[in-house]
Amino acid sequence: MYAIVKTGGKQYKVAEGDKLNIEKLDAQVGDTVALEAICIVDGDKVEADPAKAAKVEVIAEVLEQFKGEKAIVFKFKKRKNYKRKNGHRQLLTRVEIKSIGAAKKKAAKKEEPAKEAVEEKTVEAAVEADEAVEGDVQFCSKCGAKNAADAEFCNKCGAKLG
Repeated sequence: MYAIVKTGGKQYKVAEGDKLNIEKLDAQVGDTVALEAICIVDGDKVEADPAKAAKVEVIAEVLEQFKGEKAIVFKFKKRKNYKRKNGHRQLLTRVEIKSIGAAKKKAAKKEEPAKEAVEEKTVEAAVEADEAVEGDVQFCSKCGAKNAADAEFCNKCGAKLG
């Protein structure tokens, strides 16, 4: 059985007992972390749907925090006497995969009262739908469109009402 997990913007193929170096995690040595599974392969059964695979937990134990090998960054522009040399050492975490396939425990969801959808029609929406509106209605002298009584400008052409 193996899984494809996603962490640090990269994807790794892991099986139980594997040790791998991943981008630094905020965990102490000895802590256990759950990695996000995006694919699970169990013999002849393949679960490639990330939503269903995310329900399966991949547990890993942090073995050490360390810096990776130095990567040389050399910038150079020809005929301009421009040379810059920098080094970079990525912070990494070594983890060991302890288990694959433990189903996540579902947290008890609190039942929230259903919010009633209150549909309030604005005066402008009612005017556009040619429905009766409380209060007076103004007509635009330029285009003849109906507008709300308190509107300052026409909804259709933008002309000043008054």
